Amino acid sequence: MTHPIRRHLAVLALALAALLPASGRAQSIPINLSAQEREMMAVAGDLSRKCASIMERWIANKEISEEKLFSFLYYPMPKIDPPKYTTDYDKLSDRDIAEPEESVIRRFPLVSYAVMVDKNGYIPTSNEKYRQPLTGNRAADLLHNRTKIIHNHTVGLTAGRSEAPFLFQQYKRDNGETLTEISVPLYVHGVHWGAIRIGYRRAEG
Repeated sequence: MTHPIRRHLAVLALALAALLPASGRAQSIPINLSAQEREMMAVAGDLSRKCASIMERWIANKEISEEKLFSFLYYPMPKIDPPKYTTDYDKLSDRDIAEPEESVIRRFPLVSYAVMVDKNGYIPTSNEKYRQPLTGNRAADLLHNRTKIIHNHTVGLTAGRSEAPFLFQQYKRDNGETLTEISVPLYVHGVHWGAIRIGYRRAEG
């Protein structure tokens, strides 16, 4: 089956999934995905569960309240372009979320990024290659320091706000790279908080 036909079927399946009750969304979706798409969907789902478990542990350990985690408050970091923000939990994310994200990068050479985002497209902790020291050169920093930025473009917001079981999008990044992206929702104590986004290059053949 060609990629365009698969993509149309994926959109239809997502539309149907959105109409299902929550209890029905865990059921398998009968569409023909490639082996790589299935693999990336499984990896994204696993990372979502890991991140949710970590965040729930923060709450249980009283490192942050559920109210603050869902407040979506952003504190601007001064004199940085493009703008960056801290939150009440981003240091916890740097401590605990970085490694599960990085493990995906290490395992899959075709993956360009694997990140946790909130509903507004905010990335508290990007991958190591995108957390390089700031230089003050906007063009260089845009390529190498993409953490703690609100990616509120169409792809980022669609991914962060979608509650469909999975979503594939084509993403032309602001650094010129074009990727396929899989996103899956992330729930904390059953409440939708954001998503996992994984951008990857297609396998040949």
